[in-house]
Amino acid sequence: MAQDKATATRGSRRRGRRPPADEPGEIRLTAQMVHRAVQALKQRARVDRRWDIPYLAGYSRAGRTIFIDRDLPRTFEHRGRRVRIEPFMIIHEAVEISLLDKLGLDYQDAHLVALMAERSAVQACGVAWTGYQRFMLRHIKRAGSKQLKLVPRNLHLTPYLDERDLALLSEMLPLMQEEWER
Repeated sequence: MAQDKATATRGSRRRGRRPPADEPGEIRLTAQMVHRAVQALKQRARVDRRWDIPYLAGYSRAGRTIFIDRDLPRTFEHRGRRVRIEPFMIIHEAVEISLLDKLGLDYQDAHLVALMAERSAVQACGVAWTGYQRFMLRHIKRAGSKQLKLVPRNLHLTPYLDERDLALLSEMLPLMQEEWER
């Protein structure tokens, strides 16, 4: 009993530094942790929204730029409030490129892990994943059906190559070459 009280007292002093947990040993992401992670990522990579980006977002070959499709809205409405989507996309793309380039995972595995990180960030910020996902899927479908006009010359092609999306690559590559020639 005395040990439980001592543990409770020690834990309450550290409450501000320790992430919340629903069960012992479980850690839950908080909105503050998401914000700090995004700020750290923005110090290492810039966000560029000037391009048509298939699959809505991507990254440069060097990993220093995260591209977000120029037609993707910056926010969506959730329970009467406007929610910025950029932080969630930054987390997704940063995790994905790290797993691809640093650990050698294939695109599908890296994408799934990045999607779980994105989902955790969305939920930590008090946003229902189903609403966010519905919004994103609608825009992924739109991006997939639009004609590309501007594609950055340094867009990392691994996602499209691993998906064997040859029709999309044949549309993208001439536009990327035009950017090289400018």
